[in-house]
Amino acid sequence: MIAVEISEPGPPHVLRPVDRPLPVLEPGEILIRVVAVGVARADLLQRLGKYPPPPGTTDIPGLDVAGTVAALSEGVDQFKIGDPVCAILAGGGYAEFCSVPAVQVLPIPKNWTSVEAASLPENLFTVFDNLVTRGQLQRGETLLIHGGGSGIGTMAIMLSRAIGAIPLVTAGSEAKCAACLSLGAEHAINYKTADFLAETRRLTGGRGVDVILDMVGGPYLERNVSLLATEGRLVLIAFSGGAVGSLDLRVLFARRARILASTMRARSPEQKGLVAQRLLRDVWPLLPAKEPIRPVVDRTFPLRDAALAHEYLENTTRIGKVVLVVETS
Repeated sequence: MIAVEISEPGPPHVLRPVDRPLPVLEPGEILIRVVAVGVARADLLQRLGKYPPPPGTTDIPGLDVAGTVAALSEGVDQFKIGDPVCAILAGGGYAEFCSVPAVQVLPIPKNWTSVEAASLPENLFTVFDNLVTRGQLQRGETLLIHGGGSGIGTMAIMLSRAIGAIPLVTAGSEAKCAACLSLGAEHAINYKTADFLAETRRLTGGRGVDVILDMVGGPYLERNVSLLATEGRLVLIAFSGGAVGSLDLRVLFARRARILASTMRARSPEQKGLVAQRLLRDVWPLLPAKEPIRPVVDRTFPLRDAALAHEYLENTTRIGKVVLVVETS
């Protein structure tokens, strides 16, 4: 099969198409013939040597795919060969075929193409687990999403609307702010031209927000906590701005607030399987209507042009997900 490997840590051109053997299925796994692959910020970090795959995981990048079932290991009976599926991976998506534990696989929703479905797994697993399961976001609560124009951010806007919460977002351009509003954000703050701290306080009448979803990390820590309402929750899923921050603990105590942090990639198949079950029960029935959760795919590239996709992700203002498409011979 053709796969895209990282020849050495470095800039996008270190990604190169190579011939690799087909994955060998372990018990409980499915072989997926890949049609489309989501490109994640984590892939860029892995390419740079800053986010190695978990032990025992393939070195091929790619955390979410969509395609069809090509083979099943013994004991896997919830799918059949040819079924359209999407899945979250610990790695291996940049290839014509990938293996994945069956518990991490979900059917492609009705009315969604494979390219559209490739925007779902990593974003939905991460957002649902962190906002709903961990952050306990409830109907009527107010949510602040940093990085509203990203794949994670756009999904958080739509999922929060689906459960009846009120999303506010920060984004780095007027175009991104407009896109966030079109996806359901109540308000969008351009953090490059406005103080998101003052704006969020103004928009909430000084009350603050119930939940914050943050990917920036250390530099935002103190400001985020100061924006939490009583019993508020700060949910950290990345630290793109840095891993170290300062915090006056008296503010945290005064608000009876909580700080939660988690990653998805290193979790066991069983743990990811629990998230998949909840998604299948609570979110999948909403997807065929494509409202309020709909595909947000910014651009597609052929799998062989993964380097160009990484360049685009690094250098271009985008809205939503960038997707690689496997060319059929």
